[in-house]
Amino acid sequence: KMLLLAKFVFYFFSVNSLTTPSMAVSAYSIGTPGTPWGAVQKKQWRDTREIQRCYNEEVVGKIVALGQDEAFEIHEYGALSQDPSKYKMFAVQTKNWSRDKPCVLITGGVHGYETSGVQGALLFLSSRAKHYSKHFNILVAPCVSPWGYETIQRWNAQAVDPNRSFNPNGEIVEGRSFNPEAATEESSALIQLLDRLDVQQWTCHIDLHETTDTDETEFRPAKCARDGIVRSEPGIIPDGFYLVQDETSPKPEWFTAMIDAVRKVTHIAPPDDDGKIIDEEVSQEGVIVIPCKKSLGLCAGVTDAPYRTTTEVYPDSPNATADQCNRAQVACIEGALNHILEKDACLSN
Repeated sequence: KMLLLAKFVFYFFSVNSLTTPSMAVSAYSIGTPGTPWGAVQKKQWRDTREIQRCYNEEVVGKIVALGQDEAFEIHEYGALSQDPSKYKMFAVQTKNWSRDKPCVLITGGVHGYETSGVQGALLFLSSRAKHYSKHFNILVAPCVSPWGYETIQRWNAQAVDPNRSFNPNGEIVEGRSFNPEAATEESSALIQLLDRLDVQQWTCHIDLHETTDTDETEFRPAKCARDGIVRSEPGIIPDGFYLVQDETSPKPEWFTAMIDAVRKVTHIAPPDDDGKIIDEEVSQEGVIVIPCKKSLGLCAGVTDAPYRTTTEVYPDSPNATADQCNRAQVACIEGALNHILEKDACLSN
């Protein structure tokens, strides 16, 4: 009996010690807990990432096919130094731009592992972009982070989060959920493309993303290890679609229009027991509010578009398929553009 009791005590404390926040950090395979990564650890992290899907087949091939349509113009706007011949970056522009039409920017794959951000952008291009090009000048960058897409990673090859790299000189605020990080090739190339286009005023920017289970199981532990911090309690991944609102540009009716459009395709994320989603305040159904996106280095803050948001699809939901996730992204774009057309009736004439 004493032997059995001893075995039970050993098993109980062994199992429960693995679930504590401090052990979650120490269990990460790279680095020393409490010590930020240097070049050696970042290289080790990069060298242990594996190619898991083909950017050329799943993304570039579809972009090339779009280029055969006279309605579109393809821009090759950069390439990643990791492998310039393999990781070229593309944007698709509708033709016949006019000063009389509002300019719309759609970005996907800023976090390369978020599949529906990329495939949703491509689906919009192939199915609905031509229709909306009658009313809008549209630019779509479907896969901002091609290395991240192939390796299914949130970060780029330098272990930097591209969706924190659009304002590298931004202020770091201790304890804030979002903070800017260093400039990346991914963000710099997109910014340079936008500069070359010289659009005086973007009307709308929708940045397509996902919230996945791996945010908590892989990427948050990796960030804690990289930054040398002790991980706090694991967060709750919301089951459903939600949007991220910039507190400097509320536009509640616009957000309602997008949520209502997405609701026809997939379910909307409910708040948690504290009335929040991913620990952020909820401003209206399916919408969280955060500080100015430009100050945080988010891609959705790269323009001064008055209509701007980040989408968040939950691909791991048992109640949603990959196809639904892609169509939810398209539905959100359509809801956004339809609302703008209704708001300014002269655009739809």
